[in-house]
Amino acid sequence: MAWTWRFEKADGTETAPAVVPEEFTTQGDAESWIGEVWKDLLEGGAERVRLSDDAGAEIYAMSLREALDA
Repeated sequence: MAWTWRFEKADGTETAPAVVPEEFTTQGDAESWIGEVWKDLLEGGAERVRLSDDAGAEIYAMSLREALDA
């Protein structure tokens, strides 16, 4: 199974990430990666991220701005 991040601006439109993601074979790998680079992604213009599996099912969405403010 593959896991994919979608990167979005504040208005929900897709944007290119400031850090190019790897290919993730586990959800844990995808989540570890986002934990390492989320600040760089936010500085690069991504406000939200969405994690999906290879069947296209969205697992969850997260606001990077809210993570910064937490």
